[in-house]
Amino acid sequence: MKPADTGHLYDSISSWWDDQQDQSTAGIHFVRMAIRLSANKGNALDVGCGSGGRIVAALLDAGFKVTGIDVSEAMIEYARKRHPDSVFIHGDICEWHPQELYDAIVAWDSIFHAPYFEQRRVIETLCDALAKGGVILFTAGGVDGEITGQMRGLEFYYSSLSDEEYLRILKEKGCKCILLQRDQYPEEHVVFIAAKG
Repeated sequence: MKPADTGHLYDSISSWWDDQQDQSTAGIHFVRMAIRLSANKGNALDVGCGSGGRIVAALLDAGFKVTGIDVSEAMIEYARKRHPDSVFIHGDICEWHPQELYDAIVAWDSIFHAPYFEQRRVIETLCDALAKGGVILFTAGGVDGEITGQMRGLEFYYSSLSDEEYLRILKEKGCKCILLQRDQYPEEHVVFIAAKG
């Protein structure tokens, strides 16, 4: 499945998704941890920002200037309405090229929608976009490979590298892994937090 196809699927559930954001606290503990670990509170990037819910709000509350990117055009419209002073980009993270460095990058439950063959390059690009002392938080599937799963009766594509491969990429890019945690047992869901030296 191409990222654009995933974007269209999220377009079709964007109203439901936006409603859920007011109630969800998923991942917020880890986002706050990453915020505390960030050396500076300048620019932040939310990859797969969706409708600009809890993660964007937490970054803004911490004093960051937030940019969000999402493959769903409908989600981006919700995010722009919710946070009119922030920048939201409708785009594919696999084709994105950073124009600035970020002190915090959060990719909660987003980059696992990128094609398997793009996983390494996406993580490398995000690490390259980190400022010195910056922190990256992302989630992965915990098992090397590709799967599909159902949400709201729609079939979504997911892919992941192994934990070891993500750790290797982080190290190659000068990032030290601070946390690797499987947080939704028995689901294969892994949280990574790393800092750039």
